[in-house]
Amino acid sequence: MDTLQAGTCTPDTSPCARAAAPRLRADATRNRERILAAARELFADEGALVPLDEIAKRAAVGNATLYRNFPDRVTLIHQVVLSVLRGVLEHAEQALADEGDPFEAISRYVHAAAGERIGALCSLLSDHLKLHEDEELLATRAELERVVEQLLDRARRAGRLRPDVGPGDLFVALARLTRPLPGKECLEDEMFVHRHLQLFLDGMRAPAPSILPGRPATMEDLRRA
Repeated sequence: MDTLQAGTCTPDTSPCARAAAPRLRADATRNRERILAAARELFADEGALVPLDEIAKRAAVGNATLYRNFPDRVTLIHQVVLSVLRGVLEHAEQALADEGDPFEAISRYVHAAAGERIGALCSLLSDHLKLHEDEELLATRAELERVVEQLLDRARRAGRLRPDVGPGDLFVALARLTRPLPGKECLEDEMFVHRHLQLFLDGMRAPAPSILPGRPATMEDLRRA
């Protein structure tokens, strides 16, 4: 009968195999994250038809690794869009958990969401995916709308937000103001994107309360102003 030498490991059930498995899973997770990050950057900068080989090169993985994780372009686009929506949702949840000024929480959410470059990726959703048939994307978007509505409602009730502002206003502003202009010579400077978003946010503020002639301003008037 063959015997095992000390310090060797048997396949599958050995301690060595069990120790190696988590490391392999961690490596696979990191590879997947690198591919998604690279695809997001290249899709935003060059469009959805950027060669997949270029994405693999940017992610520093082999082509086989890319195709093992994402067998085709549509699958990769789907996961990129989903990761962007989840990132925007996470920013909204963090803003909602903020117990400070509710309007400032909205402002922080909008500027953080702009960093997800959602405007540059809108064409991926409209041109390559069928949103109405995708339950995962629909559920994520619905949850995002729910959280943002709570964020806005809190600011409305505090008198800090115009009553006619809804989640759609924020989403359209983010989509339009973070969409790069055509042509490499017209790439928008990030500073101007955030400046324009701030101008938009300033227009969302609730107007200062009117103070009638002959009526002294109260502390509440001054606080809300």
